[in-house]
Amino acid sequence: MQVRDPVHGDIYLTDVEVRVLDTREMQRLRSIKQLGTAHLVFPGCVHTRFDHSLGALHMAHRLMESLRLNGFTIAPEDAQLVRLATLVHDVTHIPYGHTFEDERQIFPRHDAGPRLEHFLGIQSELGRVLAASGYLDGVKAILTGRPPAPWMGQIVSSTIDADLLDYLRRDSFFAGLRMNYDDRVLSYFIKEDGRLLINMVKHGLDRPDARTEIIHLLRMRYVLTERLYLHHAKIAAGAMISKAVELHTRHTGLREEALYGLGDQTFLDLLARLPGPGIIQQLVEGVIERRLYKRAYVLSGDTLGPERDAFIARYGGQSAAREELEEQIAKKARLKPGQVIVYCPKASYFKEVQVPVRSRHGVGPLLELDRSGEVAAMARQYEGLWRTYVFCPADKVDAVQRACEKVFGYESEYR
Repeated sequence: MQVRDPVHGDIYLTDVEVRVLDTREMQRLRSIKQLGTAHLVFPGCVHTRFDHSLGALHMAHRLMESLRLNGFTIAPEDAQLVRLATLVHDVTHIPYGHTFEDERQIFPRHDAGPRLEHFLGIQSELGRVLAASGYLDGVKAILTGRPPAPWMGQIVSSTIDADLLDYLRRDSFFAGLRMNYDDRVLSYFIKEDGRLLINMVKHGLDRPDARTEIIHLLRMRYVLTERLYLHHAKIAAGAMISKAVELHTRHTGLREEALYGLGDQTFLDLLARLPGPGIIQQLVEGVIERRLYKRAYVLSGDTLGPERDAFIARYGGQSAAREELEEQIAKKARLKPGQVIVYCPKASYFKEVQVPVRSRHGVGPLLELDRSGEVAAMARQYEGLWRTYVFCPADKVDAVQRACEKVFGYESEYR
């Protein structure tokens, strides 16, 4: 079977892949947007995790074909296992999952054990299809970091993997950002001692073209992060949803299991109709109607300097100190609880610069083996994207900014 994809063109599927896609667990991904609230800023970003799953499978296939062309043997059953693991790699995602799991840390990460078992256990339709085809144990092993061979896991999830190779193209396409990487980058992948590497050597010399293509791909990742993934309005919308969920977990006992069968819209509908403080409905309606909170206060790592890591440890994630801080700012600004949201993300880390490469100096992470300093400079730029925001209703920005400057002891970098 073949499916026409707007990014990659025709994607070819095996019979078992079609059966996997037809399960209710995979079909649910049609209702979960790949980039959460990004469509409120970039209207074209309505692509879903279902689309991305197909694209990631396609790029896994392309990677393995490149390995074969480079002289490496891949058994058909191993190729099918990698394709299936890539196809289902996002099946455990809940609506706006990265916001809850990585930023606010309200729920455990999507790849944690109990949730994986719910979606891939033998009691699920997806689990039964994979078990009947003989691939269930192998897929679980890859998704939990125990692949039969390291290269198999690396194609599914590593520094530069099938996931990244699809979403760089897909996200830029739907955001309307005219960027792409050259397919030639795939030709540099090799296997060595069972591991995936990018080969930057030819006839004993480093290949400038290989280095250039990899750096171009990394720069594309940086630009998407700067312009799309970390756009302040996208973050504000996600923070509002997270605050609503946080309040619901406290007042109504909302549990992550309630989200397992939901898509984005049904999840927002659930939040709006559950009993709880009125601020919850205001937050949810604000997102649905795009009446988003605004930036009242911005603080960067440059201002905090060496204190940044301690600041993140104190106010990041599911932090009682952050909630106390929000209440303190709200009280000073004469606002109600929930009208002030502190967004304090984890430290920015450009993991892709750690991609393993072979250069004439040996094998190791690109960051360590690149002698030009360009990769290190890009990593520093990426780290410099870190910001803490304080969001509030648009008509309260001035009052909240004054309160924040008193509480934090720094002037806002946003005026």
